[in-house]
Amino acid sequence: MPFHYALFSNPLLPVKLKFQSQISTTLLLQFQFHFSHQHLFSIHSLATYILSSIAMPEAPSHYLCNNPNGKVDDDVVITKNNNNKALEYIEDVTSNADEIQRRVLAEILSSSAHAEYLQRHGLDGHRERESFKKIMPVVTYEDLKPDIDRIANGDTSPILCSKPISEFLTSSGTSGGERKLMPTIEDEVQRKSLLYSLLMPVMDQFVPGLEKGKGMYFLFVKSEAKTPGGLLARPVLTSYYKSSHFKNPKQRYDPYTNYTSPIESILCLDSYQSMYSQMLCGLSQNEQVLRVGAVFSSGFIRAIKFLEKHWMSLCHDIRYGTIDPEISDSSVREAIMKTLKPNPKLADFIEGECKKESWKGIIPRVWPNTKYVDVIVTGTMSQYIPILDYYSNGLPLVCTMYASSECYFGLNLNPLCEPSEVSYTLIPTMAYFEFLPLNKTKGHANSISHPEQDHLVDLVDVELGKEYELVVTTYAGLYRYRVGDILRVAGFKNKAPQFNFVCRKNVVLSIDSDKTDEVELQNAVKNGANRLAEFDASLTEYTSCADTSTIPGHYVLYWEISTNDETPIPGSVFEECCFAVEGCLNSVYRQGRVTESIGALEIKIVENGTFDKLMDFALSQGASINQYKTPRCVNYAPIIELLDSKTVSSYFSRKCPQWVPGHKKWCMYP
Repeated sequence: MPFHYALFSNPLLPVKLKFQSQISTTLLLQFQFHFSHQHLFSIHSLATYILSSIAMPEAPSHYLCNNPNGKVDDDVVITKNNNNKALEYIEDVTSNADEIQRRVLAEILSSSAHAEYLQRHGLDGHRERESFKKIMPVVTYEDLKPDIDRIANGDTSPILCSKPISEFLTSSGTSGGERKLMPTIEDEVQRKSLLYSLLMPVMDQFVPGLEKGKGMYFLFVKSEAKTPGGLLARPVLTSYYKSSHFKNPKQRYDPYTNYTSPIESILCLDSYQSMYSQMLCGLSQNEQVLRVGAVFSSGFIRAIKFLEKHWMSLCHDIRYGTIDPEISDSSVREAIMKTLKPNPKLADFIEGECKKESWKGIIPRVWPNTKYVDVIVTGTMSQYIPILDYYSNGLPLVCTMYASSECYFGLNLNPLCEPSEVSYTLIPTMAYFEFLPLNKTKGHANSISHPEQDHLVDLVDVELGKEYELVVTTYAGLYRYRVGDILRVAGFKNKAPQFNFVCRKNVVLSIDSDKTDEVELQNAVKNGANRLAEFDASLTEYTSCADTSTIPGHYVLYWEISTNDETPIPGSVFEECCFAVEGCLNSVYRQGRVTESIGALEIKIVENGTFDKLMDFALSQGASINQYKTPRCVNYAPIIELLDSKTVSSYFSRKCPQWVPGHKKWCMYP
C-alpha cells in the first residue's frame, strides 16, 4: 500500500531540467552537437547547458515563500510565483516524459557503473535503455535479500550503488509477512522534498488561500533499530520527519508548512502522548485550521475516536491552560505551553459539540473552517469512506501523493475528484519506471504473463484501461524491482500516464485454484455487510484467513460490528451475509463451492475492540503506526489465535452460490 502526505518543500532538485516547446528541440540538438555519443551526458549536465544557453526558471523551491521580515503582500506574490513555477515544472516534465526517463536511467547507471550488482549481471558500463532492458533481470525482494543482508551486516563496498547506503527504510509490517529493508542514500530526501513541493501548488488551483491558515495533521514516528553493521532501519516517514528538511526551522518559511502540531509532539515516541498533544494543539487552534488529515484513513479515524474518548480531559486543559499529567515528555510539554493559554470560551464550545448525541459532522463542527480531509482513500482504505463522510459531513476526501518505502512516485493532479476516480501522475524525474502487463486470459487475475517479462512497457507506452505491476529502477540501488503495486491506466497528463491504484499484488485468499484479491474481497464483504443496515448495525472492521484445517478448506471472515443493543440481530441474518459475500466472489471460487472443492464461507463475530488489540500486536512486532493498516488477509498463527480468542459467535453459508459454466467475471485482455 502506498502512502502520501502533504508535507514540506524546499528541494535541492536532482533534475534541474526545464523544457519549453519553442526552444526544446533546438537546445536538444545543440546539446547533442556539443556532447558526442562517447561521452555520458547527465541530467545535471543537460540542465547546466540549457541554463547557460537561455535564462530558465529553476524547478519549484518554496523556502522563500514566507519571508518573516517581508510584507504580507510580498509574501502573497512570492507564493503565487513559486506556485506557478511548480505548475510549469509539472507541465514540462510530463510533456517530455520519455526523454527525461532515458536521461534518468543513464544517470542512475552512470553513477553506479562500478557497483557489484551491475557488474555481476554483465551490464559492463552500458547506460542506454536497450542494453539495460536486455541484460538486467526483473527482480523481487527475495532476489536482493542476500545483497541487502551483506549491507546490513556491515559490508560497505559498492554492492548495489556507488554512493554509500545511508540507512534502510522498512516496509510496513502488515504489507507482507516480513519487514523488508529498502536501501536509501542521502540524495533521496531531495527527491522526496521535490515531490512534496509540488503538492500544495496543485491544491491551490482548487482550494486557494490555504497559506492563510494551518493544517492539522496527525503524524507519528516509530522507534529506530540498527542493523548489525550499524545502519539505521526505520520507516520512511520516520526518516523524513527526522530529516533536516522537516525539522529545520529555517526551512519552514513556506506558509503551506504551517501545522498545528509542534515538531516535539510529532517526534515523541509515546503514541498516547503524541496523539494527545497533537489533538490538544489542533483543538486550541481550531479556527485557524483549514485542512485536516493523516497518512491513512484509518489513522485519521483513530484520531477522531481518540477525541471521542478523551474530550473531557482535553477540554479541561484548554479551559485552564494546563497539560494532563500523563503527558510527561518535558519537550512536548514545553512546546505546547508556548502556545496554550486558558480559553474557557473555546472549552465550552468544544464541550458542547462533543456532548451532543450525534457525532455526525464533528470535524466541521469543531474545526469550522476546514476545507477538506487529506487522507488515503484508495485501495483497501476505501472501506473507511462512509465513516469519513459521516464525521466530515461530506467534506472532500483528498488523496495527494503516491509513494512507498522503495520510491516516491507521483501526485494527484485532480485532488478534489471523487475517491473512486483518484489517479496519480508519475513524475518522470523520481526514478526510471517500467510496467509488467497483467495476464487475465488464463483464469488467474493479477498474474504476470511470463513471455511479457522480457518486454516490460516503458512509462509513455502503457495503454489506457490496462493494468500493470509497477517496476522501478532507483538512484538508491534498486534495478527493475517489482514494487508489488497493481495500477490501472486512467489517462494521461501530456505524455505521462495517470494511474488508479488497484491493489497490492498477492494479497489474496486461496483454497484450491481460486484466487481472490483484496479489492474483490472488499466488494464482496461490503455486499454482505449491507444486510446489517436494517438492524441499525454496521461493519467497523474485518480481516480474513484461509482455513485449511477443515476438509475442504474454507474462507473465514472476522467481523467487528457496531450494533444497537435494542435491535438484536438473528443468526439467520449472518448466514445471509455469508451467502451474499460468496455470491460476489469470482467464478473460480463459486465453481469450487459447487464442486465441493471449497467449503462454505464462515463469518466469525469478534468482540468490540478486537482490531485495536490486533493493531497493538502489530506495533509490538515492529509495524509503523504511520503505515499500519488492518491486514485484509492473515496467516500468522498468533494473529489467528488472537482473533479466535475474541470470537463470540460464528456462522456459515447454508447454500451454494450460483455458478454458470464458462462465465467469466474478470476483464479479458488480448
